Amino acid sequence: MNKFRWACLGLWLLAVPLHAQNSRSGDVSVQYSPLYVLKGYTIWTNGISASVERNVINWLGFARDLGVYRGHVPENLTGETYLVGPRFTYRKFEKFVPFAQELFFQGLFGGSHFSRSTGGITGGGSQFTFALGGGADIGLGRTQRFALRPKLEYVGIRSGDSTTPSVRLSIGIAYRIGQH
Repeated sequence: MNKFRWACLGLWLLAVPLHAQNSRSGDVSVQYSPLYVLKGYTIWTNGISASVERNVINWLGFARDLGVYRGHVPENLTGETYLVGPRFTYRKFEKFVPFAQELFFQGLFGGSHFSRSTGGITGGGSQFTFALGGGADIGLGRTQRFALRPKLEYVGIRSGDSTTPSVRLSIGIAYRIGQH
Protein backbone atom coordinates (compact mmCIF):
# COMPACT_ATOMS: atom_id res chain seq x y z
CA MET A 1 0.00 0.00 0.00
CA ASN A 2 2.93 2.32 0.67
CA LYS A 3 4.08 2.00 -2.98
CA PHE A 4 0.58 2.98 -4.11
CA ARG A 5 0.63 6.17 -1.97
CA TRP A 6 4.05 7.16 -3.30
CA ALA A 7 2.94 6.51 -6.87
CA CYS A 8 -0.21 8.63 -6.40
CA LEU A 9 1.85 11.45 -4.90
CA GLY A 10 4.31 11.21 -7.82
CA LEU A 11 1.50 11.34 -10.39
CA TRP A 12 0.01 14.37 -8.65
CA LEU A 13 3.36 16.18 -8.50
CA LEU A 14 3.91 15.56 -12.21
CA ALA A 15 0.53 17.17 -12.93
CA VAL A 16 0.96 20.35 -10.83
CA PRO A 17 3.23 22.23 -13.30
CA LEU A 18 0.72 21.59 -16.07
CA HIS A 19 -1.85 23.87 -14.43
CA ALA A 20 0.04 27.05 -15.37
CA GLN A 21 0.02 26.44 -19.12
CA ASN A 22 -2.10 28.57 -21.49
CA SER A 23 -3.19 25.75 -23.78
CA ARG A 24 -4.63 22.36 -22.96
CA SER A 25 -1.57 20.67 -21.68
CA GLY A 26 -2.74 17.41 -20.15
CA ASP A 27 -5.08 15.63 -17.82
CA VAL A 28 -5.30 13.59 -14.64
CA SER A 29 -7.77 10.70 -14.35
CA VAL A 30 -8.97 8.06 -11.92
CA GLN A 31 -10.83 4.98 -13.23
CA TYR A 32 -12.48 1.79 -12.13
CA SER A 33 -10.50 -0.74 -14.18
CA PRO A 34 -11.41 -4.42 -14.00
CA LEU A 35 -8.79 -6.65 -15.63
CA TYR A 36 -9.88 -9.92 -17.26
CA VAL A 37 -7.02 -12.43 -17.42
CA LEU A 38 -7.75 -14.83 -20.30
CA LYS A 39 -5.45 -17.78 -19.59
CA GLY A 40 -7.03 -21.23 -19.27
CA TYR A 41 -10.16 -19.88 -17.67
CA THR A 42 -11.13 -16.22 -17.34
CA ILE A 43 -10.06 -14.54 -14.11
CA TRP A 44 -11.90 -11.32 -13.25
CA THR A 45 -9.97 -8.85 -11.10
CA ASN A 46 -11.41 -5.62 -9.77
CA GLY A 47 -9.07 -2.70 -9.95
CA ILE A 48 -8.45 0.99 -9.94
CA SER A 49 -6.08 2.95 -12.13
CA ALA A 50 -4.79 6.51 -12.13
CA SER A 51 -3.11 8.24 -15.03
CA VAL A 52 -1.45 11.52 -15.93
CA GLU A 53 -0.95 12.78 -19.47
CA ARG A 54 1.28 15.60 -20.70
CA ASN A 55 0.58 16.84 -24.22
CA VAL A 56 3.59 17.61 -26.39
CA ILE A 57 1.52 18.92 -29.31
CA ASN A 58 -2.23 19.03 -29.98
CA TRP A 59 -2.48 15.39 -31.10
CA LEU A 60 0.44 13.72 -29.22
CA GLY A 61 0.89 13.28 -25.49
CA PHE A 62 2.75 10.98 -23.13
CA ALA A 63 0.76 9.09 -20.49
CA ARG A 64 1.75 7.42 -17.24
CA ASP A 65 -0.63 4.86 -15.75
CA LEU A 66 -0.65 3.00 -12.43
CA GLY A 67 -3.13 0.15 -11.90
CA VAL A 68 -3.84 -2.04 -8.85
CA TYR A 69 -5.98 -5.22 -9.14
CA ARG A 70 -7.38 -7.93 -6.88
CA GLY A 71 -9.40 -10.99 -7.86
CA HIS A 72 -10.92 -13.95 -5.99
CA VAL A 73 -12.34 -16.24 -8.67
CA PRO A 74 -11.46 -19.10 -8.32
CA GLU A 75 -8.21 -18.26 -6.42
CA ASN A 76 -6.72 -15.07 -5.04
CA LEU A 77 -4.78 -12.98 -7.55
CA THR A 78 -3.26 -9.56 -6.98
CA GLY A 79 -1.47 -7.37 -9.47
CA GLU A 80 -0.03 -3.97 -10.19
CA THR A 81 0.83 -2.38 -13.52
CA TYR A 82 3.15 0.57 -14.12
CA LEU A 83 2.83 1.74 -17.72
CA VAL A 84 4.13 4.69 -19.78
CA GLY A 85 3.87 5.57 -23.46
CA PRO A 86 2.40 7.75 -26.20
CA ARG A 87 -1.26 8.74 -26.50
CA PHE A 88 -2.63 9.93 -29.85
CA THR A 89 -5.67 12.22 -29.61
CA TYR A 90 -8.13 13.40 -32.27
CA ARG A 91 -9.41 16.82 -31.17
CA LYS A 92 -11.82 17.72 -33.98
CA PHE A 93 -14.90 17.54 -31.76
CA GLU A 94 -15.38 19.69 -28.68
CA LYS A 95 -17.36 17.33 -26.43
CA PHE A 96 -16.14 13.96 -27.75
CA VAL A 97 -12.35 13.47 -27.90
CA PRO A 98 -11.25 9.94 -28.93
CA PHE A 99 -7.71 8.68 -28.31
CA ALA A 100 -5.49 5.65 -28.89
CA GLN A 101 -2.53 4.70 -26.74
CA GLU A 102 0.35 2.26 -26.52
CA LEU A 103 1.66 1.86 -22.98
CA PHE A 104 4.37 -0.45 -21.71
CA PHE A 105 6.69 -1.11 -18.76
CA GLN A 106 6.07 -3.68 -16.01
CA GLY A 107 3.48 -5.68 -14.14
CA LEU A 108 3.69 -7.48 -10.82
CA PHE A 109 1.28 -10.40 -10.38
CA GLY A 110 0.94 -13.15 -7.78
CA GLY A 111 -1.61 -15.21 -5.92
CA SER A 112 -2.31 -18.15 -3.67
CA HIS A 113 -2.71 -20.74 -6.46
CA PHE A 114 -0.84 -19.20 -9.36
CA SER A 115 2.47 -18.21 -7.84
CA ARG A 116 3.76 -21.65 -6.76
CA SER A 117 1.88 -24.47 -8.43
CA THR A 118 1.84 -23.04 -11.94
CA GLY A 119 4.66 -20.49 -11.79
CA GLY A 120 2.23 -17.56 -11.64
CA ILE A 121 0.02 -16.44 -14.47
CA THR A 122 3.22 -15.46 -16.19
CA GLY A 123 5.95 -17.05 -14.13
CA GLY A 124 5.53 -14.87 -11.03
CA GLY A 125 7.35 -11.69 -10.05
CA SER A 126 7.92 -8.73 -12.32
CA GLN A 127 7.00 -9.07 -16.00
CA PHE A 128 7.17 -6.85 -19.07
CA THR A 129 3.62 -5.62 -19.61
CA PHE A 130 2.06 -3.67 -22.48
CA ALA A 131 -1.38 -2.21 -23.15
CA LEU A 132 -2.79 -1.33 -26.59
CA GLY A 133 -6.16 0.35 -26.84
CA GLY A 134 -8.11 3.52 -26.72
CA GLY A 135 -11.07 5.40 -25.43
CA ALA A 136 -12.71 8.78 -25.45
CA ASP A 137 -13.17 11.79 -23.24
CA ILE A 138 -16.81 12.93 -23.13
CA GLY A 139 -16.94 16.49 -21.81
CA LEU A 140 -19.16 17.17 -18.80
CA GLY A 141 -20.75 20.48 -17.87
CA ARG A 142 -20.44 23.93 -19.40
CA THR A 143 -16.67 24.32 -19.00
CA GLN A 144 -15.88 20.66 -19.84
CA ARG A 145 -13.00 20.77 -17.38
CA PHE A 146 -14.15 17.29 -16.28
CA ALA A 147 -14.80 14.43 -18.70
CA LEU A 148 -16.21 10.92 -18.53
CA ARG A 149 -13.54 8.51 -19.79
CA PRO A 150 -14.47 5.01 -21.04
CA LYS A 151 -11.48 2.95 -22.20
CA LEU A 152 -10.81 -0.54 -23.62
CA GLU A 153 -7.32 -2.07 -23.80
CA TYR A 154 -5.64 -5.35 -24.67
CA VAL A 155 -3.05 -6.01 -21.97
CA GLY A 156 -0.25 -8.46 -22.67
CA ILE A 157 1.81 -9.78 -19.76
CA ARG A 158 5.11 -11.28 -21.00
CA SER A 159 7.07 -13.96 -19.23
CA GLY A 160 9.75 -15.98 -20.94
CA ASP A 161 8.49 -16.88 -24.41
CA SER A 162 4.77 -16.51 -23.70
CA THR A 163 2.26 -13.70 -23.39
CA THR A 164 -0.74 -13.92 -21.07
CA PRO A 165 -3.63 -12.15 -22.84
CA SER A 166 -5.82 -9.84 -20.75
CA VAL A 167 -8.44 -7.18 -21.33
CA ARG A 168 -8.84 -4.02 -19.25
CA LEU A 169 -12.18 -2.23 -19.44
CA SER A 170 -12.15 1.13 -17.61
CA ILE A 171 -14.59 3.89 -16.78
CA GLY A 172 -13.66 7.00 -14.85
CA ILE A 173 -13.35 10.75 -14.57
CA ALA A 174 -10.64 12.89 -16.15
CA TYR A 175 -9.71 16.42 -15.09
CA ARG A 176 -8.39 18.47 -17.99
CA ILE A 177 -5.53 20.83 -17.15
CA GLY A 178 -4.95 23.95 -19.20
CA GLN A 179 -7.15 26.10 -21.40
CA HIS A 180 -9.78 24.59 -23.75
